[in-house]
Amino acid sequence: MANSLSVHTFTPSPDQYVWTFGGAPPLARVKPGDVLEVFTEDCFAGRVRSEKDLVTEVCEFPFLNPQTGPFYIEGAEPGDTLAVHFVSIEPARDWAASTTVPLFGALTSTHTTATLQPPLPERVWIWQLDRERRTCLFRARDSDVEVELPMDPMHGTVGVAPANLEVRSALVPDAHGGNMDTPEMRAGVTCYLGVNVEGAMFSLGDGHARQGEGETCGVAVETAMNSVVVVELVKGIPTPWPRLESDEYIMTAGSARPLEDAFRIAQLDLVQWVARDYGLSELDAYQLVTQAVESPLANVCDTNYTSVAKIRKAYLPVGVAGRSGASAYGVHEELRRRGGEYLGR
Repeated sequence: MANSLSVHTFTPSPDQYVWTFGGAPPLARVKPGDVLEVFTEDCFAGRVRSEKDLVTEVCEFPFLNPQTGPFYIEGAEPGDTLAVHFVSIEPARDWAASTTVPLFGALTSTHTTATLQPPLPERVWIWQLDRERRTCLFRARDSDVEVELPMDPMHGTVGVAPANLEVRSALVPDAHGGNMDTPEMRAGVTCYLGVNVEGAMFSLGDGHARQGEGETCGVAVETAMNSVVVVELVKGIPTPWPRLESDEYIMTAGSARPLEDAFRIAQLDLVQWVARDYGLSELDAYQLVTQAVESPLANVCDTNYTSVAKIRKAYLPVGVAGRSGASAYGVHEELRRRGGEYLGR
C-alpha cells in the first residue's frame, strides 16, 4: 500500500466514453493505491432529459451505458485480483430518468421471450433528487400520486476486460463484472475483480440514484455520478467471479441465463470463498452458507441475469488473517482507512 494519497480526476469528453469491456485503449494509467475522482454519464448518455425524450428516438443502439475508462492498473497481470473500493458515489444532477423500453424488462415480451402481444408502451419518468435530504421523488404519470424514496446511490456497471481476447458490450454482465446492476455496489463497499489481461483495464458507469432488487422494468433511477474510488492490486490471488466486501458482509455475484444458473454461480463461489479463507471443508462451508446466506437479486432483465449471495461476517469463523470476518484479500479495511483519509483532507 502507498503511504500517501495520489489523486487523479477524470471527466471524460463525449468522445472519450467507451461502450465495451475490452477492445478499447486506456484512458489513463494509474498505480495501485491511487485515488480516482471520476464523472460517469448516465446509461442514456445524458440524452433522456424530459418526459418527451423517448429512448428509441434520442438514443442509438448499441450506444447505451457509456463507461468512464478504461484505466490501466500498473503491475496488474492475469491471475491477480483488482480491488476497487467505493469511497463515495454522489449524483451529479438534481434529476434522474427512468423509462420503459420496448422489448426490454422482466414483465414484457423480449427478443428471447417472444410472444404475439405488442410491447409495453414506451414512457419516461423524471425523478427529482434532493441531494441534501438524500431522497428521490417519484411522480406518477397517470395520477397526482407522489412517493418519496430514500436515495441509495450505486454503480450498475463495474468491470475489467474479459479473458480470451473477448470484447463485451457494456450492457452485459459476466465473469469480468460489467452490467451487474446490484444495489450492493454502493459507497463503503470493495469490489474484487479477477484480472484477465495486462493492466486489468478497469471501467465503471451506469450510476443509479437508487434501484430495487431485480431492476424489474429494466431501468433504475438513472443519473450521472461523481464518484471516488481507491484501486489496489492483490497479487497472485485469482478471483473467478466478482466479489464484494462491506464492513458487515462478504458477497459474490453470478451472471448467466437461466436465473437458476446465476444463482448457482453466486452460491458456489461463496461456498468456495468461505472454504478457502475460513478453514472449512467445502461440505462444511456448503452447510454453513446454506443456513446463513442471503440471496438478493441484482437484475433479471439484462443479457445475463445477476444473482448475489451474501453472508454476514459475524457468522464466519476466524479467517486466514487471524480474525473473524477477515479474508485472504486483506485489503478492505486498509482501503476504508484510505478512503477516510481522502474524505478528511
